[in-house]
Amino acid sequence: MKNQNQIFLKTPLGIAKINGNENGVSSIQILDEEVPTSKEIPDFLQSAAQQLDAYFKGNLQVFDLTLNPEGTAFQQKVWKALSEIPYGKTCSYLELSRKLGDEKAIRAVASANGKNPLWVVIPCHRVIGSDGSLTGYAGGLQRKQWLLNHENNTSQLSMF
Repeated sequence: MKNQNQIFLKTPLGIAKINGNENGVSSIQILDEEVPTSKEIPDFLQSAAQQLDAYFKGNLQVFDLTLNPEGTAFQQKVWKALSEIPYGKTCSYLELSRKLGDEKAIRAVASANGKNPLWVVIPCHRVIGSDGSLTGYAGGLQRKQWLLNHENNTSQLSMF
C-alpha cells in the first residue's frame, strides 16, 4: 500500500484521526486522548475533513468519498451493506445478517461491524440489537447514542 498520511480533526465526540492517500481514505478513528489538530491537510484528505465537519454541523447526510479500507472480502461485503443503512435509520445485526443472505452469520457480521475502519462514514453506529438496545460499539456506547440522536434530531429540524 502507498504511504499513508494522517490528519487529526476536532469533532464533538473527540479527535478524529483520518488516514489515507491518493487511493482514498483508509481509516477514520475517534481517539480517546487529546492530540493537536492538523494545521495542514493534504489535498486528497480535504474532502474527508470537509464532509465530516458538515456531517457534525447537520449539513450532510450521505458521504461521497473515495474509500480504501483494508479488510477481508467478507468484511468488505458487510461494510458495503452498512453503507446502505439510510441516515437516521437503524437495523439489527439479525436484519443485516439476513440481508447478506445468512442469518446464522450474525456473529461474523457483528465481528466485521466491529472492525469497521471508517468511523461514521461507514455507519456501523446504525446497527442495534434486535430488542432495540445499543449493543457494542468500538467508539463507546455514549458516542453511539450521540450519533443516533444527532441523526434523528437533524432530520426533524425543519417543521415549518
